Amino acid sequence: MKNILEAPFMIEMIRTVTNMYAHGWDERNGGNVSLLLDEAEVSEYLDTDKVIRTIPTGFSAPDLEGKYFLVTGTGKYFKNVQYEPEVNLGIVRLEDGGENARLLWGYSDGGQFTSEFPAHMMSHAARLGVDPANRVVMHCHPANLLAMTYVHTLDEKEFTRTLWQMCTECIVVFPDGVNVLPWMLCGTNEIGLATAEKMKTARLVVWSLHGIYGAGKDLDETFGLIETAEKAAEIYMKIAHLPRVNTITDEMMHQLEERFNVKGRDGYLE
Repeated sequence: MKNILEAPFMIEMIRTVTNMYAHGWDERNGGNVSLLLDEAEVSEYLDTDKVIRTIPTGFSAPDLEGKYFLVTGTGKYFKNVQYEPEVNLGIVRLEDGGENARLLWGYSDGGQFTSEFPAHMMSHAARLGVDPANRVVMHCHPANLLAMTYVHTLDEKEFTRTLWQMCTECIVVFPDGVNVLPWMLCGTNEIGLATAEKMKTARLVVWSLHGIYGAGKDLDETFGLIETAEKAAEIYMKIAHLPRVNTITDEMMHQLEERFNVKGRDGYLE
């Protein structure tokens, strides 16, 4: 078997969570990431018949039966992943309709996957139903997006339009907009189901007064989605109290749609 620490998916996961911590998005043990893997790529590095232990998931996800995921661990600090990946990350395979996860590698200190595992898996199932190429779910706490939920209406159309107006690239990067959930108790099946429902229409879901969920085809795309929305929120927080002399108009955004061959979410532009 090849050395799993040299696997491209492992290297990229470690780089990504390290960068997320460096951006200030994942203080302490805040945030979590899950990456859907192909059995073929996993089997190059692990004996997929060798199960270390079984971890009950506490939910059902029949659409994910037999699928493999690289997932950050519960209570783990992203700053430590690069130094002890086998402690802070794990590879699991979902079985029994998603009710159990077979641990194939990682969580070597006896730990397990993030407490937000239900929200991640339900979001994976939802996004795969929209786009089979989606492989990543990422949760973090970007300060400006979090701050924005305290001072801006949580109406999804208005929230999205505000972000689109902050940076020219926003409607190009996330034309599907941003969905928003009211505050809900984290780590529960309820917030997982609500997030998954929102994931059916947008790749970004804001958890009010908490953080954001992003989904994408790979780690770079998902990181970039959140990074772009966070930059827009930062600009908003800097100017929200000031009179706006200039703005990106709907006509400008229509020009961007045409130039970059994207379509803003239906009903969000005049």
